[in-house]
Amino acid sequence: MTWNIHGGIGTDGAFNMPRVLGRIRRHAPDILAVQEVESRGRSLDHCGFALLRDHLPGHSTPAETIRAHDGAYGHMLLSRWPIEESHLHDLSHPGREPRIAIEAVIATPEGALRVVATHLGLRRRERQYQAARLAALVTRLKGPLVVLGDFNEWSWRGPVWRALSAQMPARTQHRTFPSRFPALKLDRIFCRPASLMGKNWRDPAGVIASDHLPIMAELHMPCTIMEEAGAP
Repeated sequence: MTWNIHGGIGTDGAFNMPRVLGRIRRHAPDILAVQEVESRGRSLDHCGFALLRDHLPGHSTPAETIRAHDGAYGHMLLSRWPIEESHLHDLSHPGREPRIAIEAVIATPEGALRVVATHLGLRRRERQYQAARLAALVTRLKGPLVVLGDFNEWSWRGPVWRALSAQMPARTQHRTFPSRFPALKLDRIFCRPASLMGKNWRDPAGVIASDHLPIMAELHMPCTIMEEAGAP
């Protein structure tokens, strides 16, 4: 599952993390990437990072892209299963908001799964730079792989699509933004190999909780591992 939660501020203008957590619990994802997590100017009881970590079972890796004296802002990867290792990769473009990719190896019951979670920039040149760095990272990673997050890809076959399409053959195609009248496919889940991707869908009920709709996808790990091992 991937979801840009807009700092917990919904389309009604209200800050309400419990309803964000409620939608996430409704789907009970094994792996979750959350963007626009906010803790600046908020007490511990309302800190996005702490709430996600403490109210969802499992393991987590945060990426605090902006740090201030009263908290941080960024995104987060959470997993029901152990995160055996994780690395933060700087994707920041000069003069623009800092951006980070979280790389993790997750110990699923069917074997190791590599996951990259990110939130890319708003400007096309910025995304070109970030997509190239992301593609270089994907090239180095071996085995089953999921890349997910908010890619801010406004145009059809933009720089992110061109950078990742050859290496990540399966991808979701759901319109997620703005959540009230979804027109843009900003949020995506990419998979390699293609057989890793199963049924996928968006959650229209997330319309009040954020300006983005969440996306879910089923992963078929057993088939993937057999294929890579050469089994029939």
